Amino acid sequence: MADVKDTTIRNLKPKDKAYTYPIDKGLSLLVKPSGNKIWEFRYKSPTLLKRRKTSFGSYPDTKLKTAKERAAKSRELVADGIDPIDYYRKEKNKQKKKEKGVFPKVVDEWMEMQRKELAEVTFKRKKNQFINDVIPAFKNRTIDSITHDELVKILEMKNIKAPESASRLLSYLNNLWQYATTKGYCDFNVVSNIHKASIISKRIKKHYAKITDEASLKMLVEKIYTYKGSYSTKNALKFVLHVPLRANNLVNLKWEYIDFRNKTLTIPRQKMKVKNINIPDYKMPLTDEVISILEEQKLFSGGEYIFAADGYADEPIHTETPNRALQRMGFNDEKAGTKIRLHGFRGTFRSLADTHQMQHNVSYEAKERALDHLPKNIVDRAYTHEADYMKELRILMEWWSNFIVGLKEQ
Repeated sequence: MADVKDTTIRNLKPKDKAYTYPIDKGLSLLVKPSGNKIWEFRYKSPTLLKRRKTSFGSYPDTKLKTAKERAAKSRELVADGIDPIDYYRKEKNKQKKKEKGVFPKVVDEWMEMQRKELAEVTFKRKKNQFINDVIPAFKNRTIDSITHDELVKILEMKNIKAPESASRLLSYLNNLWQYATTKGYCDFNVVSNIHKASIISKRIKKHYAKITDEASLKMLVEKIYTYKGSYSTKNALKFVLHVPLRANNLVNLKWEYIDFRNKTLTIPRQKMKVKNINIPDYKMPLTDEVISILEEQKLFSGGEYIFAADGYADEPIHTETPNRALQRMGFNDEKAGTKIRLHGFRGTFRSLADTHQMQHNVSYEAKERALDHLPKNIVDRAYTHEADYMKELRILMEWWSNFIVGLKEQ
């Protein structure tokens, strides 16, 4: 075969149909009717024992000399029993792992995806756990170089001080490695075969402390209504007495969520714990007492957030601020049944709503909807999420507000 020159390649003209121009021992140039010229290399795979074809790009982006060098290298690989396509695919993956597979980079990329799915408080907790417990150990490593034993050691160390945190971390690591494997940053998930029970202490599930004794609840109501601290803290606690929100939703309430005319609260679905876009926003009726609390809070908060931090018009109070106030009020004795934190107000509401069922007579579903508890079963959720419980919720929340105010006024 005569030695082909670059001028010959340059002068090849397109025809009505694509045609192949031979270059050298398996290397050829495919000339398309459009004028595009594609380098092709044909060979018999030493591993698959069949004919295969690969491309070295297009001319003139890939020069004749470069194409010949790639063809020569490929012939050497075939002679050594290596399939060129497989070889270059592995080389490309190695480069990808080297460039994108650095552990902190993979964590950041995965975290950006997590940010869209998690509540802000959950996202920050997860990110901080990686920053504090994992990244320092592997900051200059690629994720595919991290071993099963190294991860087990980190989990065992975490388990000594915080078994619950270690359990969460194992779940996070498994999710991260699934992501990295899917993206091609590592070949397999080294976390999947870690036996949880062997390294993490069994956790005894403990429910949030709540107050269900009416005498203790009366004392709690009185202490909150006469609290002498920050107005935002006081009114946030008064509000959650009447509307059993999760702590994160409570402190991040915005004035735009309140409809004073129709006496309703509407929190966008993406701000709730369950963020399924097929489920309506969280909507609750507001009683006259709650409207009164909000009207009072308006005097002290002129920014975006209802319960603004002292001295910061555009920042909400921290979720721990009301909890610390409850501690200062003396509600910290779990044995006596008088310990409570923000999340416990939900349990108090739910328990007493069941105890006094005959007084309000609303359905189980309405009580669950007040807490934004949705059916775990996907089919059940599909049938119930469209149901309008506002009429029942208004009855329930009127009863509950009257019950709370009644304790205060006794």
